[in-house]
Amino acid sequence: MNIRPIRTSKDHAEALRRIDALMDAEPGTPAGDELDVLVTLVEAYEERHFPISDPDPVAAIQFRMEQMGLSRKDLEPLLGSRGRVSEVLNGRRALSIQMIRRLNRDLGIPLESLVGTR
Repeated sequence: MNIRPIRTSKDHAEALRRIDALMDAEPGTPAGDELDVLVTLVEAYEERHFPISDPDPVAAIQFRMEQMGLSRKDLEPLLGSRGRVSEVLNGRRALSIQMIRRLNRDLGIPLESLVGTR
């Protein structure tokens, strides 16, 4: 096992190739241990160099609507009138605490996604 820190994109690519070669390794074997260590190193490198930001609240709502096959009309009981739904989805109105609670409770959208950083 020759494991080194992942510092460059070349190191990252090499680690990914090695992980691919080790994917069938049995846990608790030397190859399985190497796989565990490499995956941990790659995750740390990717978190540092390719961070994933939280979704915008409107994007989170639209994503859930698509997943559940909902229309704008389906949001009216959660957000208010048709006009209010339009304002929220067009980014002209921020979500209220009550809207956030309803979207979380009824649609299962994580609070972190609804609070956002807008």
